[in-house]
Amino acid sequence: MSVPREPESHRPRPPSHFYSEQTARETAQRRRDAGRVTSEFPGADAHAHAALADAVADLHPALRTLARALHADPETAFEEVRSVGRIAELLTAHALPATVGVHGLDTALRSEFTLGEGGRTVAILAEYDALPGIGHACGHNVMGATSVGAYLALHRLGTARPDAFAGRVVLLGTPGEEGHTGKEYMAREGALEGVDAAIMLHSYGHDLADQAWLGRRTCRVTFTGVAAHASAEPFMGRNALDAASLMYTGIGLLRQQMLPVDRIHAVILEGGTRPSIITETAVLALYVRSKYSDSLADLSRRVADLARGAALMAGVGVRIEWDTHPPSLPVRTNAPLTQRWVVAQESRGRRALPLGVVPETLAASTDFGNVSVRVPGIHPLLKIADESVALHTREFAEAAASDAAMDAVADGAYGLAATALDFLVDDSLAEAVHADFIAAGGVVDVEHLFDDLS
Repeated sequence: MSVPREPESHRPRPPSHFYSEQTARETAQRRRDAGRVTSEFPGADAHAHAALADAVADLHPALRTLARALHADPETAFEEVRSVGRIAELLTAHALPATVGVHGLDTALRSEFTLGEGGRTVAILAEYDALPGIGHACGHNVMGATSVGAYLALHRLGTARPDAFAGRVVLLGTPGEEGHTGKEYMAREGALEGVDAAIMLHSYGHDLADQAWLGRRTCRVTFTGVAAHASAEPFMGRNALDAASLMYTGIGLLRQQMLPVDRIHAVILEGGTRPSIITETAVLALYVRSKYSDSLADLSRRVADLARGAALMAGVGVRIEWDTHPPSLPVRTNAPLTQRWVVAQESRGRRALPLGVVPETLAASTDFGNVSVRVPGIHPLLKIADESVALHTREFAEAAASDAAMDAVADGAYGLAATALDFLVDDSLAEAVHADFIAAGGVVDVEHLFDDLS
């Protein structure tokens, strides 16, 4: 007996892979053409860097164990109880303090040590939350292990050579990055007070010194109409679903005039209960993203105008609610610090490519942007997967537990530790880091940046 075939019309038309394949070819050509990134600053001496490398090599088994344990037991935003516990346990085993439940978040962590007198303060940020359903599909298990490894390596260096540097090193465990802004909550509770620079990395399919990270706001729009019998007295109703449909269509039309890298994603969460009732309440949820804070504000205004216009056309009420969680800002990358990261990665046999090699259309968002406009910072990308594997997929989650990812933990830990060490010992580098930060706009009042758009 033959099984009836599902009609072709029941299945979605598969997307074309042409653009992805063409982009990959163009990226490969830009990689070949890209010049070598160098640094004009000497950083720490070769002996200190060699000692850091030895420390990372000694720590690597423990870091690999941590990365695999985080991967095997994923926990979502603000629920990372076991994950942060594993990090705290490792720190304690190395005679370092570990305070969990700091800066306003139950699953945040802080540890720090000081060497010598005076000096600067560098913060190393660790992420360890996972995605619902697909685990560490952003590679936060690798990211958390690299940051912890960098912190432990610097402590080991300072213990063995008390004259290696003077200053303070802070490890901040930052929960709730996926879909949220844990770092913003922590910053508002003083996590960055006294910090002169902040560093971390992100797992990826390329080694990149820099990449575009978009600012992101969330928006919830509720349309309220008047219910009526859809057949007997439709003229007595005011249809909230009409407004939701008009707004959704308006978003599609707005995309024709948006900046090339801007993004709006929307879903209709509520659209009525049954066809025979004029819909009284309809709700949309949106993400609004842009490459710059100013253009994010402008796009937010246009989205709000769409909501009000749709309500006016349908004769319904509208309530616009921005940012249930604080927005994420675009990442501001500090050039002098980034150059030292590139030099460190080169010593590990990795070539961290400059901005523009990978198309900015692949950009996502991160709450590290909120850190980078408070203090100088870097957020480079570390290759742990094949270039064809996209973030937030099951394939990337598998890659985050691969042998290649575990090897990358050592390279990333060394890169962060070496960059931090260079910043702590090289006064000329530190001056350039500060000058670059001021030239890019200095400190931004993140908490009140979009007050006039709320």
